[in-house]
Amino acid sequence: MIDLQPLWLTLKLALLSSAILLVIAIPLAYWLAYSRFRWKAIPQALISLPLVLPPTVLGFYLLLAFSPENAFGHFMDRYFNTRLAFTFPGIVVASVIYSLPFMVHPIRSGFRNLPSSLKEAAYTLGKSRFQTLVYVLLPNIRASLLTGIVLSFAHTMGEFGVVLMVGGSIPGQTRVVSMAVYDEVQSLNYHNANIYAGVLLVFSFCILLTVYLIRPPFDNDNLTS
Repeated sequence: MIDLQPLWLTLKLALLSSAILLVIAIPLAYWLAYSRFRWKAIPQALISLPLVLPPTVLGFYLLLAFSPENAFGHFMDRYFNTRLAFTFPGIVVASVIYSLPFMVHPIRSGFRNLPSSLKEAAYTLGKSRFQTLVYVLLPNIRASLLTGIVLSFAHTMGEFGVVLMVGGSIPGQTRVVSMAVYDEVQSLNYHNANIYAGVLLVFSFCILLTVYLIRPPFDNDNLTS
């Protein structure tokens, strides 16, 4: 009988991270799509960095940042009584950073593909920028929003390197499914490892199938643009 706690913890991590990412990504993607800031390439590169950076490298630097011995970790520990290294809140923050491009890029692509006449018509009718975003633009990029949510959720479900570096494998706190697979293989318990891996495999296939059904054909620009 396998331990179901890693499955629940992984689901909790993916749901929470995706919700936080959606709140962050919408205004960020809007700014990237419509801003004329001269140095916009710099934040674009920073957001896209997790796409090319090895997860262990990103996890290592996040672990350093989260350490109470460094400025950010000390600030969180002293003023919020929160430790991020080797805790569930820590892997949530790490997951948000690691999966950020998977949420931002599809939404940004959705904004960029909308005709400019939609915004202009809304402004002509006296709508503010916020009203235009909420009532005009977002309803017209539902497919992009769903794509971002699904990709971010799936990406978080399968995280390993970042979770390993930032959270380790603490039962009930940071031992997600990917870590459970690793632990079972290390213990030569291939039966349980196969069950955990099979769950992730089936789930990942269902996620990709959902993405294709939401937005056929799947556009690589969602991830790279």
